[in-house]
Amino acid sequence: MTDIPPWLDAPTPPEYPYPESHDLRTEPKLHPALSRLLPFVGVWRGRGGGEYPTIEGFAFAQEIRFSHDGRPFLFYESRAWLLADDDSPIRPAFREVGWWRPVMRDGAGTDELEVLLTAPTGVMELYVGRVDGVKVELATDAVVRTVTAKEVNAGQRLYGIVDGALLYAHEMAAVGQPLTPHLSAKLNRVAG
Repeated sequence: MTDIPPWLDAPTPPEYPYPESHDLRTEPKLHPALSRLLPFVGVWRGRGGGEYPTIEGFAFAQEIRFSHDGRPFLFYESRAWLLADDDSPIRPAFREVGWWRPVMRDGAGTDELEVLLTAPTGVMELYVGRVDGVKVELATDAVVRTVTAKEVNAGQRLYGIVDGALLYAHEMAAVGQPLTPHLSAKLNRVAG
């Protein structure tokens, strides 16, 4: 006879008890290792455009959220939706989630970053890069795909805070194409 683990019949626990925030005016306190990423913490919303040699160009709206729970990483969530010529929403578009982690040395964060991103399209990307003031440059170190995902081989991203807005450009090597501009957007801070 096997022992029954104590959690098997235990009651359902209450809601997750630890706060997470995109607002630096509330708890928890931002981990000191994230000080270089402080300008990015918040909720950003705006518009952008997409293109690639294998598709027609498109307009989109997007929301990006950088939040934290007091540990030395940021949680990243991005969701976008396609826009018609009259700016009305057409349908949901790209989504991704992940974590931005400063490389730690001797217990302190450095200007080096590791960024892990996962999309529901079956693509997982590991980016490495640097923070330089309010600019972040990233390049893929590895791309992993499920067997049903489209071919994606590499990416580069540039993020920056310009006149209080978050701007970014994303280049991608995919479906037989070399590294090519794919997405760019300007997002305004709406919370945080």
